[in-house]
Amino acid sequence: MNVLMLLKPKETVKYIYDSNTLRQGLEKMRVHGYTAIPVISEDGKYIGTVSEGDFLYYLVDLRRNVVTDKEKHKVSDIIRKNFNPAVRIDVSMDEVFNRAVSQNFVPVVDDFGTFIGIVTRQDIIRFFIKK
Repeated sequence: MNVLMLLKPKETVKYIYDSNTLRQGLEKMRVHGYTAIPVISEDGKYIGTVSEGDFLYYLVDLRRNVVTDKEKHKVSDIIRKNFNPAVRIDVSMDEVFNRAVSQNFVPVVDDFGTFIGIVTRQDIIRFFIKK
């Protein structure tokens, strides 16, 4: 089995750019009902994942809750290092399964670090139920 068999391609996945404002990131997450979302650069490289908690803690640390403040800060300001790291397309399925135990989705990148999609925990479970 190959990770590509379970991949949701980038074209079908919602993501935000690291250059988006906090407000834009929060709005996209809210519209789609996500609790975490992949972050990519303008050139398509996977940067990381941000969660609702990342936004919340950053806003609490600002100690201000003014709408215009959310326009001044970028998503890149809140990305945690090594949170939900991506895997390459040649990753073993064991590694994908291990990651899916503690993550809702596993970001997948090509050999150049370009974001190509995600594998969701739900898709892994469905695969094994059908099998």
